[in-house]
Amino acid sequence: MAVDGNWNITMSTPMGERNATLSLTSSDGTLTGTQGAEGNTGEIFDGTVSGDDVAWKISITNPMQLTLAFTGKVAGDSMSGEMGIGPMGSFPFTGMRA
Repeated sequence: MAVDGNWNITMSTPMGERNATLSLTSSDGTLTGTQGAEGNTGEIFDGTVSGDDVAWKISITNPMQLTLAFTGKVAGDSMSGEMGIGPMGSFPFTGMRA
């Protein structure tokens, strides 16, 4: 599908811009893969894909223990959307196919 492959994403956060890599695979509406940043990589979970709409979550421990919830749209070789950080609100992210 359109989202499968490797991505470089940039997240706008209260601590400034943060960069991460994504490796995504979709099958029957389910999105799986890994997300890495600052030397740490983890499995995404609760991933879904429907047409151009994508969503996934990742648990991080740096700079603090959080679950990040991403929702976005894929358009060709780009992706954009929102990253939810629980009580801290939502922040934009953008991505380009690697």
